[in-house]
Amino acid sequence: MTGVGAGKTKRRRNVPGGGGAGERSLSWRKQKAVRIHEALTCDPVDVETLREAAVSEGGLLSQEIRRRVWPKLLNINVFCLPPKPGPALRANHPDYNQVLMDVRRSHKRFPNGMAAAERSVLQEQLIDMILYVLHAHPELHYYQGFHDVAVTLLLTAGLRLGTAMLQTLSTHHLRDFMDPTMERTRHVLSYLMPLIQRESPALHDFLLRSEVGCIFALSWLITWYGHVLSDFHQVLRLYDFFLASHPLTPVYSAAQMVLMREGEVLRGDCDMPSVHQLLSRIPPDFPYETLISRTHSLFQRHPPSELERQTSLQRLKSISAASFRSLQISSAQQRPDFVLRQQVSPPSDMLPARSHNTLMKLAVWGISASLGAAALAVTQTALEWGPDLLLRLF
Repeated sequence: MTGVGAGKTKRRRNVPGGGGAGERSLSWRKQKAVRIHEALTCDPVDVETLREAAVSEGGLLSQEIRRRVWPKLLNINVFCLPPKPGPALRANHPDYNQVLMDVRRSHKRFPNGMAAAERSVLQEQLIDMILYVLHAHPELHYYQGFHDVAVTLLLTAGLRLGTAMLQTLSTHHLRDFMDPTMERTRHVLSYLMPLIQRESPALHDFLLRSEVGCIFALSWLITWYGHVLSDFHQVLRLYDFFLASHPLTPVYSAAQMVLMREGEVLRGDCDMPSVHQLLSRIPPDFPYETLISRTHSLFQRHPPSELERQTSLQRLKSISAASFRSLQISSAQQRPDFVLRQQVSPPSDMLPARSHNTLMKLAVWGISASLGAAALAVTQTALEWGPDLLLRLF
């Protein structure tokens, strides 16, 4: 795969003539759901098509599809998951108190209207999930914001699958942020200004004169924007994109986000407080599909290998970027779930037997992907509030 996404040319929507806008949208989403299903059932799994689907407009369409595709993007066998994390690690773990404080402050990351008791259960799971990964990989160091990534995985995939995904992300995409110092994190941030300079020298010079630096984008990168966006669906859409892409993609998104707000920036005062305040407040109506599309193009025009020729980026290497190629290669050899199911006998409380009615499954995918909130009014609540239950249903 070259570039940010799958490395294939983005397919155009195949929208049949006639019919209203709703009909055309329904048809497009159904077709995409079918393509994803076909890619998942190929042997080996067609991971390139899954990456393309995650990057292209609309992303992975629904939470059910994400629970099927996200593990494949990270080369995770859903039938060989780590044991369910429990509270046993809390007593002696050096990061426990910090994790506890961060998780207690994370109530805004849970769905509005969730009962306090229900949220409390998920927060306890979140603590155990994080401590499990840190215990399994003592070379990793917790950072504030790691819990923002973890909670997105927990709400989408449930405790066991979410833990497996967090473990893989920690040793690959997020690895640069988990050093004992912030040196490698600063290195990732240092890609930001060169990217802006190549696209808009005028904006780059303005930012330099303001002395704003790059710190406004720190929380964007280390939480994959989960900490700064209030709309969970926007967060999920970006996670589709980042999981399918090169580990440095979030910093490309940060650069593109600043470039898309160039007019606002240049019309404002050229001083650090003004520019920092403007850039750190992302507009609620920001066009994320446009951001993703333009970020993909930005990556193609200025790949990391080209930027790294600059002296400022030569002194340190990204561990996350270096490990990405091996993850790509291993992901391409995955067997579909129906084969993996035959090789392993999972516990009865794990994943259910495969549906015998594939057409029914596709119909559900098509409806949920097409009608969005209206069709998911009931199931979405169960999905986001009780992911373990939903995981057993699919």
